[in-house]
Amino acid sequence: MKAIKTISAVAIVLGGMMLLAACGGGETAPTLDTDPSDKDFSALRTASAQENAYEYKFNFLPEKDSAGQGYVGDTMPYYEDGTYYIYYLKDRGDSYNHSVYLTTTTDFVHYTERQEPVLESDHGTAQDTMIGTGSVVKAGTKYYFFYTGHNENRDPHEAIMVAEGTSPTEFIKKEGWHIDPPDALGQRNDFRDPQAYYDAAEDTITLTVTASQGGIGRVVKYTLKGDLSSPAYGDVIYTNDEAVVGDVYNLECSDTFKVGDKWYLTFSAQDGTMWYTAANTQYEPYTATPKQLDGQLFYAAKHASDGTNTYLIGWSRRSESVSSTQDVKGWAGNLQVQKVVSDGNGGIRLAPVDAYTQNTKERNLVSGAEVKPEAGAYTESFRCFERYMVTGKFVCGTGDFGFAFDYNGRTESYKLITLSPAEKKISLDFNRGNVHITDVSATLETGKTYAFTYLQEGSIGVLYVEGQTAFTVRIYGTSGKNVMLWSDEGDTTFTELKQFTYTY
Repeated sequence: MKAIKTISAVAIVLGGMMLLAACGGGETAPTLDTDPSDKDFSALRTASAQENAYEYKFNFLPEKDSAGQGYVGDTMPYYEDGTYYIYYLKDRGDSYNHSVYLTTTTDFVHYTERQEPVLESDHGTAQDTMIGTGSVVKAGTKYYFFYTGHNENRDPHEAIMVAEGTSPTEFIKKEGWHIDPPDALGQRNDFRDPQAYYDAAEDTITLTVTASQGGIGRVVKYTLKGDLSSPAYGDVIYTNDEAVVGDVYNLECSDTFKVGDKWYLTFSAQDGTMWYTAANTQYEPYTATPKQLDGQLFYAAKHASDGTNTYLIGWSRRSESVSSTQDVKGWAGNLQVQKVVSDGNGGIRLAPVDAYTQNTKERNLVSGAEVKPEAGAYTESFRCFERYMVTGKFVCGTGDFGFAFDYNGRTESYKLITLSPAEKKISLDFNRGNVHITDVSATLETGKTYAFTYLQEGSIGVLYVEGQTAFTVRIYGTSGKNVMLWSDEGDTTFTELKQFTYTY
């Protein structure tokens, strides 16, 4: 990343005045396009103070409770009659050992949080002293919540368990019912994340389960009757492609769904990124070369569909310390939703949820609708509000280019989103490129024009590049400051730039 180490800042008078005002220092300067509905974070000088002040709407975060802030871990979405029931493993707060909690929404903007757990981890010595990911399915008049029971002091460590209910909000664990790892796998430690699908015509439930065999990640299949009887192992439907994904022993939170005439299997490579592969039928062995869906900060997503639109619902990774400029590695974070669309070439990609591009009001830009940064210069271009969207196009040059976020007023601390045609990737790097956080593959052709959308709420941002990819970032401590555009060689032009905030 040659560009990141050679860029120097340039002064833009108007942008500098805004930045000074936003940081609360010096004499009062006029601000640009103020709106009383947008919160003023200029007095909040630390990343933690800003994070505590955010009112997350799109990216749901549980309310603080007597035990502190809880976070959204692995999600288990279920759709019925216009409502998305999003179950999740709650980390911290008042949750005991990743008990399952619930929030509901009809639009992915307004959420209703249930304060009590739907399923609580066992406080004794049972199989489920810690609950792992699962799924909800309706079979006839009954709702079944399949989940992972984890207990390292038992053999097996993990088993598939179930709870029953007559509604999607109340479940009772079914004592004595469990599925243990089959002997065919040759191990009894990694066997989790059941995803359930019901066939009404056959009155059968199929479970896809994440497993490991010979140290290689697999997805296996089980079938059972609608009354939970006669579970039968049905062999492996996907084996990790180590040449592409890497040496991964666990393909977490696997799921299958159909878009168009293709079936897709998604998974999160253990502590890595989300991938998908494709097949012609739901449970045939998936052999298509896996492709990335996002970087490392969008994790453990499973699908939900209203019959027309399909969404991947997961969580945005966070830092254990929001003031850290060294990593974003914390487990659990905010709820995150992205829409699944066809890529036009037999695959899928992620796009913004429709509600996130609606109910907007246009704002004035700092530097205008067209920006062509000089080589090695940062051009202040728009402002970091609590919740905003920027749209536009860029004509791809030969060198690296992208977005720079001011963290503390010092150039060496800028947080960068870098688009690199040469390296065929988009990356997030802190400390002006000296600390790499995550990246995603992207093929950008020199001279070609690409449309993009950038969404940010609080510290969570997502860059969508037309025909390419989604890229989730976590950028603490930038609210109220200006965001800069830059180009290593000075041969990238940004056009048709617009910025919006929301009336939500």
